[in-house]
Amino acid sequence: MAGCRFMKREPNGTGAAVTWGLLAAWALHDTEEVVMVPRWVRTQVPELRKRFPRVPETAWRRLESVDAREFATAVAAMAVVVAAAAADGHRTGGRSAVYQTALNAFGLHGLVHLAQAASLRGFTPGSATTPLVVLPFTVWARGRLRGSGVLRPTRPRDLAQGLGFAAAATVATHALAQGVPRRR
Repeated sequence: MAGCRFMKREPNGTGAAVTWGLLAAWALHDTEEVVMVPRWVRTQVPELRKRFPRVPETAWRRLESVDAREFATAVAAMAVVVAAAAADGHRTGGRSAVYQTALNAFGLHGLVHLAQAASLRGFTPGSATTPLVVLPFTVWARGRLRGSGVLRPTRPRDLAQGLGFAAAATVATHALAQGVPRRR
């Protein structure tokens, strides 16, 4: 295992698992979403419509219009974003602002999943792997970066940037996926 590229030590002493691990943890988490979202939307939206009558009908129709292929395309596009952030983190020994923002975004988006599940009082796609993968990896990676002296201090602005990064990447990847022609 000592020769394994994934376990290679970075210049500052953090293992490559800290940076490339973001991509691995993200892939495990988003596998849950790819598997669960289409069925969850089909089975839960009718009930959610009744529970939340103030949500505009256009929002429900848009949610129902996302098919499995479009969602998987958005996830694949997000893989490129996360891979680029992980690669930049690896290249800089974890110092990259892009990598650290993506790591913060990953953890914060996990908290959003838990908030969604709590507000709906049940399972939502992403809520199963959040406490098992997303949050533990984020805390572990931040601890390793902190121990290596490369973690930037986290200010409220950094949390806002992380949430903004996650939101912008989600909107962009879903917009891209909508533009991919569907087979008839």
